Amino acid sequence: MIRMKINRYSRILAASLLLAGGVFSSCGDDDKEDIKTENNGQNTEKKTDIFADLNYDEMIYVEGGTFLMGAQSQDKPYSDWQGEHSYNYDADARKDESPVHTVTLSSYYIGKYEVTREIWEYVMSYNGNGTGLSPIGPYFNTDFETDFRVHGNGSNYPVYDVSYNDIVNYFLPRLNKITGKTFRLPTEAEWEYAARGGDKSESYKYSGSNDIDSVAWYYKKSTYNVGGKAPNKLGIYDMSGNVWEWCSDWYAAYDSTAQTNPTGVKNGEERVLRGGSGDSNAKDCRVSNRSYYTPDHYSWDCGLRLVLDAD
Repeated sequence: MIRMKINRYSRILAASLLLAGGVFSSCGDDDKEDIKTENNGQNTEKKTDIFADLNYDEMIYVEGGTFLMGAQSQDKPYSDWQGEHSYNYDADARKDESPVHTVTLSSYYIGKYEVTREIWEYVMSYNGNGTGLSPIGPYFNTDFETDFRVHGNGSNYPVYDVSYNDIVNYFLPRLNKITGKTFRLPTEAEWEYAARGGDKSESYKYSGSNDIDSVAWYYKKSTYNVGGKAPNKLGIYDMSGNVWEWCSDWYAAYDSTAQTNPTGVKNGEERVLRGGSGDSNAKDCRVSNRSYYTPDHYSWDCGLRLVLDAD
């Protein structure tokens, strides 16, 4: 990830994006909802859109459950409760990915795709009457036109050049005011559980496969349209590669004790990022790999994915 020069983004979306009606659609009883059954008849995908008139804004339902979080590169065990040779052994695992520990999560929704440039701009430029929205703040913290020419440009590309602070101080409050919901960043545990495929996990090295080329844009110094590679078992795209995704946790060493809905330590200096990016090697795109940066950091390979509580 590369530090970039700060510059306020001033481009306003076309008026056609601000048509009344669609902007107030949200994840709820009145939304578009789709139940999709795969060919094997066993796995279902439940999704619901955030905005009726935008693309790539679906949220996927993740059934809660218990899983082993993290990975280890030494002391490969013979077997555990997940099956033979399955104790999250990974020869590429780094020290901060262990100890492997048991985590139990409640159900939640997570973005089927990384937040796109279109969705970010839609929310940040919306001036709806009577909503009492906070100041718009920065669109992007860089000379984005230069970045877009070099690293990918399009409404359905993942938004990037956004810091953790931009997301939690500007984007999420505006999104939640518009929709009446409480969208947030995933916890690190929620991110890894979804990347592994939730309760449908097949213990892949990357999100959806052991073949990274089938599921990830990586090592190309660019970003790409979301959804361009194969999804994982839950139908979620790009959890390996494309852009690093901010999580809500402060970065800290793992605790070996069993945990329920962990949110990380209370204080820290860096926030967690997950998933790798178009600038990453394969090792960085593994589902258990961890990265971190200060909350004010931004670069062309840092973006986000949304989460919404199921209850």
